[in-house]
Amino acid sequence: MLQELSITNFAIIEHLDIAFEAGMTVLTGETGAGKSIIIDAVGLLAGGRGSAEFIRTGADKAVLQGMFILPADGVTAQLLDEAGIEHADNTVILQREITKSGRNTCRINGMLVNTTTLKQIGETIVDIHGQNEHQELMQPEKHLGLLDEFATAKIRKLKQRYQQQYDRYQQLNRELRQKNANEKEWAQRLDMLNFQVDEIAAAQVKVGEEASLTAERDRLDNYQMINQALQQSYTLLAAGEETTGAVDMVGTAMNALEPIANLDPAFNEITVNVKNAFYGLQDAAGQISNQLDLQEFDEGRLDEIEQRLDVLAQLKRKYGDSEQQILDYYQKIAAELAKMTDSEENSEDLAQRVADLKQQLLTTGEALSDKRRAAAKVLQRQIHQELKDLYMDKAIFEVRFKPTKGQIYRSGLDSVEFYIQTNPGERMRPLAKIASGGELSRMMLALKTIFSESQGITSIIFDEVDTGVSGRVAQAIAEKINGIAHFSQVLCITHLPQVAAMSDHHYFIAKKITGKRTKTSVTKLDNAARVQELARMLAGTKVTKLSLEHAEELLRLADEEKDD
Repeated sequence: MLQELSITNFAIIEHLDIAFEAGMTVLTGETGAGKSIIIDAVGLLAGGRGSAEFIRTGADKAVLQGMFILPADGVTAQLLDEAGIEHADNTVILQREITKSGRNTCRINGMLVNTTTLKQIGETIVDIHGQNEHQELMQPEKHLGLLDEFATAKIRKLKQRYQQQYDRYQQLNRELRQKNANEKEWAQRLDMLNFQVDEIAAAQVKVGEEASLTAERDRLDNYQMINQALQQSYTLLAAGEETTGAVDMVGTAMNALEPIANLDPAFNEITVNVKNAFYGLQDAAGQISNQLDLQEFDEGRLDEIEQRLDVLAQLKRKYGDSEQQILDYYQKIAAELAKMTDSEENSEDLAQRVADLKQQLLTTGEALSDKRRAAAKVLQRQIHQELKDLYMDKAIFEVRFKPTKGQIYRSGLDSVEFYIQTNPGERMRPLAKIASGGELSRMMLALKTIFSESQGITSIIFDEVDTGVSGRVAQAIAEKINGIAHFSQVLCITHLPQVAAMSDHHYFIAKKITGKRTKTSVTKLDNAARVQELARMLAGTKVTKLSLEHAEELLRLADEEKDD
C-alpha cells in the first residue's frame, strides 16, 4: 500500500506531504483544486510518461516520492530481486525528478533505474483507473492473461508443461529450418569445417612453439658469428701454448696482493675484488668452453625450422594471431562440426522429433484450452452476479475464444476477448468499445472486484470512475469500491457523496491564491468535517440543515453497511 506521498513543485502544487492508510480513502474537493494532480503524481511514480510541462511555474524541477509497503513474497519483490534492488522491511521508495530540460531521474530504494524498469515495477504496485483510461481490463491483448489469473489454481501446472514443450519445440524447429533452408550452403559449410579441422589437427600446434623455433633459427643463421665470438673470447681468457690468458694474469695479480691484504682494509678490499674477478673469469671461460663444445651447424635442421615456421605463419593468417587463438578457433569449429555431423546423420530423426513434439504440444494446448473454457464459464457467472449488484442485471458478459488459424503461441492455442451486451436487443460488442461512461464504470468495477484479489496490486486508484451515475447505482458502486478495499488499498477521487460516505478515510483538497500564486492543500477530515463536506457535495454551494441531516444519514448507513 502507499504509505507516504511527497510532491514538490508539481503543476499547481508547491509542496505536499500526505500519509495514507490501508482500506478505502477518498479525495474530494472542488473542481480544479488538484485532486487529479495528486493521482497524476502517483502515476508518474509508477512509471507514467513525464515531461517538463508538469513542473510548477518558476521552479527548476519537480520532485515526487512515494513509500510503499509490499507483501514479502509478491511479484514486486521478485522483480526487485531480478533488478538487484534491495528491499528490506518490505518497503519500497519510488522517487522521480523531472527537470526543465525534460530529463527524468528515477530511483527505487535509492538505486538509479531507467523509466522502463520504474514502469515494470511500478505497475505491479499501483493500478490507476480513470473515466477514460483503458488499462489491462480495456486491452483485448491482456484478456487471456486475466482469464489465466482467474483460473491460475486449475491451469498452472498444465500451462507450465505446455510452455516447456513449446520452448523445446521452437528450439528443435529452428534447428530443422536452419538445416533445410539451404542444403548447398550447409554442404559447403560442412566441407570447409572438415578441411579446417583436419588442417589444424595435422599441424599439432603448441603454445610457445613459434618463439622457441625462432630463437633456434636465429642461432643457426648466426652460427659463424657466434662461433667466432666464442673462440676469440676463450682464447683471450684461457692460457694457450704461446700466450698467457686473462684468467692467468688476474690469478697472478691476486697472488701478488695476497701478502698485503691484511695490512690495510683498502688492500683487503682490492684483493677481494681481484679474487671475485678471477673466479668470475674462470666461470665465464668454462661456460664459453661448454658452448664451444655444443656448437654444431645443421643445415637440414635449419630447413626444418623454416618450413615449420612457414606452416605456423599460414595458420596464423587464417585462424588467429597466435598459437592460442588458433587452438581456440579449432575448439570452436570442432564443436560446430560435431553438431553439424550429428545433425546430418540424424536429419530424418530430427524432423520426426519435431513432428512428434508438435503433436504433444497440440494435445497439451487443447487440454489447456478446455480448462480455460471451463474457467471462462465460471468467470461469466461471477461477472453477471457483480453486474446484478450494480443494477446491470440485464447485461450479458461473455468470454469469446477466437480462432487462431492454426497459429501456436507460447501462451497457448487460444485468443480471448471479453464481450458485453449492456441492453437487451443490442448486439454483443467488445468490452473495449463500450461507449457509455456509466456502463464502463460499472463493468470495470465488476471485473476489478473479481480480479483485485488475484492480481496482488497493493494500491488501486479510481479517478472519478463514478462519473455518469447517481442514485442507487452510485450506492452500489460505493459498496463495490469498499469491497475491493478489503484486498487492496483503494484511493478514490469522487464527486458522489455515496462513495465518499463509504470510505474509511476522507481527505479534502482545496486551493487558495497567495501572493498571486495558486497553492493546493490537503486536510484529513474528522467526522464533523466529513458531515460538512458530504453536505456540500449533496447541496452544492449552500449547505442547508436538510443537507447536513442527509449527510449524517449517509454516514450512518455507510457504517451499517460496512459492519454487515
